[in-house]
Amino acid sequence: MHVLITGGAGFLGVRLARTLLAQGGLALAGAAPQPITQLVLTDLAAPPADLLADARVRAVTGELNALLADASGPALVGLDTALIVHLAAAVSGECEADLDLGLRSNLDATRALLQAARQAGAAPVFVYASSVAVFGGAPGLPLPVPVRDDSLPFPQGSYGTQKFMGEQLVADFGRRGLVRARNVRLMTVAVRPGRPNGAASSFLSGMLREPLAGQRASVPVPAETAVALSSPGRTIAGLLRAATAGDTEWGPRAAVNLPALATTVGEIAAALGRLAGPAATALLDWTPDARIAAIVGAWPSRFESHRAAALGLQADESVDALLRAYVHDHPEAVRLPLADLKDTP
Repeated sequence: MHVLITGGAGFLGVRLARTLLAQGGLALAGAAPQPITQLVLTDLAAPPADLLADARVRAVTGELNALLADASGPALVGLDTALIVHLAAAVSGECEADLDLGLRSNLDATRALLQAARQAGAAPVFVYASSVAVFGGAPGLPLPVPVRDDSLPFPQGSYGTQKFMGEQLVADFGRRGLVRARNVRLMTVAVRPGRPNGAASSFLSGMLREPLAGQRASVPVPAETAVALSSPGRTIAGLLRAATAGDTEWGPRAAVNLPALATTVGEIAAALGRLAGPAATALLDWTPDARIAAIVGAWPSRFESHRAAALGLQADESVDALLRAYVHDHPEAVRLPLADLKDTP
């Protein structure tokens, strides 16, 4: 089985690639399990050395639109490509700052990738990573609480608008039988390791990651700001389930909202304090940023994800569980003394 992951050198792309390689195979779209013989990872940068060392991995670096437009296109998506996981995107803050970047990265690249799949003619499973940012509210059309599987998307930012347009393109190519459409709406993923990115929600990881490393972190929204979170592990499980579900099991081509842990920024800070004490919470700088607050405040925080539940997907138990998972996966990034993990809820 040949698999393509765009954004394959990013945090989620790398984690998904490692998971697939460790599994060795995949029961794609309800079929019998098949071994993964080639995993193509495309991104602006090369993936980590452990992935490059695997004989099944081929890395292709460059801007996705350019790669699909030149001779690299057929090598990325061919008749033998069975699964495409499209993670590559410009993030929310970048899209608000630069409309053309967002359109090029989130709309044009998605269309070009779908066209490449169409030209190859193999109708691969196409897992599209959309976002909770497709939802929003406005005067006269408030955000539904909770958001359900049939709630009307009404994005209030360029990123969410571009993601929703991508969903519709994927769904229409699926309707025509050119791909097997799997639109998945991701929640804010926390805790992300590494450095902050340009996403408006980046602080939700930073306010946990940086204090645990003994560094200061900025919190640009009020404590009562409600948010929806998902751990990296639960997010990867959602992407894989989208790939393995059969057509009937998956259901409509409309996007599936992945399960969300509903919480507040204040509760995130409290969980940090339970794990690492007042020394950690003292490193939080509560510095309001109206631009970030407007973006994040427009996103929903409560969901009823019945379709995801029917697929066997569940939300994380608590912010404390997110923190425990991060500490387990990245002990080298923790510099402060921690409470006994068994004592946290």
